[in-house]
Amino acid sequence: MPTDPRWADLASISLEEILTDHAFCEQKAATQCITLIQRYPDKPDLVNALSPIVTEEWGHFRMVWAELKKRGYSLGRQRKDEYVNLLLQHEPKNIPGNDKLLHKLMVCALIEARSCERFRLLSENLTEQHLRDFYYKFMVSEAGHYRLFIDLAMVYYTEEKVRSTWAQWLKIEEQILQLLVPRGDRMH
Repeated sequence: MPTDPRWADLASISLEEILTDHAFCEQKAATQCITLIQRYPDKPDLVNALSPIVTEEWGHFRMVWAELKKRGYSLGRQRKDEYVNLLLQHEPKNIPGNDKLLHKLMVCALIEARSCERFRLLSENLTEQHLRDFYYKFMVSEAGHYRLFIDLAMVYYTEEKVRSTWAQWLKIEEQILQLLVPRGDRMH
């Protein structure tokens, strides 16, 4: 489900808040990869794939932090990500441990895909060329991360199971997005 294009206009008005939220999103992405590695150390493909992503996501945090400082903004406080929290509420309970990984990978893929889409909107709609270029780089990176989580799921599950689970999560995300009012001070 595409983001309302007016979101980019709202975001441009709240640039300090968007950059702050973006910085914390990058921190959380790095933390999520670390958590997956800790939970599934017996899955070498996952460990090998996510280890460099931890470094990349932390590097992204540092890039956003540098942009905040350059503009004279403070980092501010981390805020709850309603979008992510609502997604997490839909993770199935009481399922086999191995199936939990599939759902974790799908949630990570959704978050990365949504971030990619939002970065695209910023790269196309912000007036300042530097920020357009800045967000274009993030868009490209997030697209790769989204694919990485789907590809990892394909390593551990059948293509049919991954596709059907992905379709379920897309429906869940659509319902969640219909509940949320687009806010210009949040990435999601």
